[in-house]
Amino acid sequence: MGENSVEARLLSRMRRRAEAARIVRADREAGPLPLPLSFAQQRLWFLDRLTPDSAEYLVPTVLRVRGALDVPALGTALSGLVARHEVLRTAFPADDNGTPRQVISAPWPVEVTVHDLRAEADTETRAGEVLRTEATRPFDLEAGRLLRADVVQLADDDHFLLLMVHHIASDGWSSGILARELRELYAAAVVGREASLPELLIQYADFAAWQREQLSGDFLERQLTYWRERLAHVTPLELPADHQRPAQPSGGGDVVTFSVPSEVTEALRATASGQGASLFMALLSLFQIVLARYCRQDDIAVGTPVAGRNRAETEGLIGFFVNTLVLRTDLSGDPAFTELLDRVKDTALGAYDHQDLPFERL
Repeated sequence: MGENSVEARLLSRMRRRAEAARIVRADREAGPLPLPLSFAQQRLWFLDRLTPDSAEYLVPTVLRVRGALDVPALGTALSGLVARHEVLRTAFPADDNGTPRQVISAPWPVEVTVHDLRAEADTETRAGEVLRTEATRPFDLEAGRLLRADVVQLADDDHFLLLMVHHIASDGWSSGILARELRELYAAAVVGREASLPELLIQYADFAAWQREQLSGDFLERQLTYWRERLAHVTPLELPADHQRPAQPSGGGDVVTFSVPSEVTEALRATASGQGASLFMALLSLFQIVLARYCRQDDIAVGTPVAGRNRAETEGLIGFFVNTLVLRTDLSGDPAFTELLDRVKDTALGAYDHQDLPFERL
């Protein structure tokens, strides 16, 4: 069992992926086209309409730049990013029926705002204040300018660079793309050469249109049937708390960070490998054991993010691809850890096979 089982499932998934309809680039020659939003984008668009001043769906990237910073070259590099990735220059107006649409505009020169704190007494504290202020300033989704850049200068050779993008145009994977491509574009702009970046065969709007077309008919019904069966009669976890939960989320929660010792991690990795599973599956098994004990439940459902980029064309794009999968495991019967790991592995692989259904459609 183990390795061969996992490999067979992954090979099957790769074959289905290769057989799927190709994402076709829409014709741009006739000028700006109103294109549909992806399902994830549409959810964020409605949330933005409900709370337009919220900072909940802003994606910040903060870089510490030590040494001289060529601000004009930085502006040129950022403008190159906007020209390269249409989603950063996409507006989201509603049509006459109230349906949101993507309208892609021509590239625009990005202006870098510089906050010069060199004369301040406590530059680190002031820098934190400026960064927090700029990181919570909302975007106007109808304006179509979804990348913002601020430089906070602490000294001649010390800067913070804050890049803000709305989540409707970005995700965690995209932040890595943005940082890598900006590094190359900036290096090229400083010396006046062409940047060396791979060609993008499609843009995010092409993916959104393809997703809308794909998620229909038999394909959609197969996805929905799987998830209906997997999540039938699922019950929310009753986590014990020392206070009443608010009717609406307040955003006032906290994060507790801890590290797993390396020797424990390696032991888990070895156990997982022996079962043909991944380290993530082993950690998820442990997490579900803890939840089961605290909640006194054997039926545990956990949401986990996946990149949502299971097509090669999407891997180099900035855009909102991330999806949420619900991984539901039956812990009844007091299974040994290896038996539970097998259950979790089967759950995870099944979910990966059916990850094309956006969480918004569940």
